[in-house]
Formats: sequence, C-alpha cells, structure tokens
Amino acid sequence: MTAARLIGTVCGVGYLRPAPGTWGSLAALPLAWVLHTLGGFPLLVIATIAVFFGGLWATKVMTAGQDDHDPSEIVIDEVAGQFIALWAISYPSWAHGIEITALWPGWIAGFLLFRLFDITKPGPVGWADRKGDAIGVMLDDVIAGVFAGIGVLILAGISHGVLGL
Repeated sequence: MTAARLIGTVCGVGYLRPAPGTWGSLAALPLAWVLHTLGGFPLLVIATIAVFFGGLWATKVMTAGQDDHDPSEIVIDEVAGQFIALWAISYPSWAHGIEITALWPGWIAGFLLFRLFDITKPGPVGWADRKGDAIGVMLDDVIAGVFAGIGVLILAGISHGVLGL
C-alpha cells in the first residue's frame, strides 16, 4: 500500500463497508482521545492541521487522472472534520483541567452532528463538496466539523443553562 493510500484510507479504514465515512469518523474518536491525553488541545489542533494537509496531498495523489474526485475509500477528510468537531470539548477540558472522558455527551453530540452535516451537506458544506477537487474533498468536512463544533457548544450551553434556557 502506498503512503498516499495509507493516509487517504486511514490505514485501510476507508475500505470498511457499509458507510466508510462513518467508519472514518469513528476511527477519529480514539485518535482524538490519545492526542488530547498526550498533549491537550494544542496537540489536537496541530494534529488536525497535519491531517488536513496530509489528506489534501493523499487525495490529490489518489484521484489523479480519475473522474471520481471523492472516492468513498478516502476517509482522511472525515478524520480532519471529526477532530474539528471535538475541539469543542477538547479546549474546555484542557483549559479547565476536566478529564475529557467526563465530557462524554460532547463526544456523542460531536460525532452525530458531524455525520449529520457531512451527509446532508447544508450550505457551505455542499458548496465545498461541489468544487470537484482535493481541496473540496477536505474542505467540506472541515466546514461540517466547524458546524458540528458550534452545535456541541450550543447543546452544552443549553445543558448547563449558560444560554438562560
């Protein structure tokens, strides 16, 4: 397996069926936990940036000369987006010394919201997906991750009464 295929498929996770994107998102969860445990929010951010650029390169290599700009086995984009969705729990955990596993509702919400936005592709998520190139493949999941992270923050605000609801 080439380096691009290893990165793009997240060590073969992208070949799991059905729903390889969901498997890629699930694979991101323990990776995010390890990164957060080792280096907190800063390490998760650095890893997200590395995953984005590594995924961009791998996607360009894997789709070169092909009509399909976003084959289902490429799931590194889901890892980047899922990491971003989890920033919403990683930062408060790191900043306030809270064990990240104590924020388990945020893990579930982040996963479900990310999958919802990645599958339904509302607004700018769909715009990025329609770009038809490697940057679009990565960017639609980044935007979906941002939407999911905002959703996690809103749900946490409601849950903790911060929003006055």
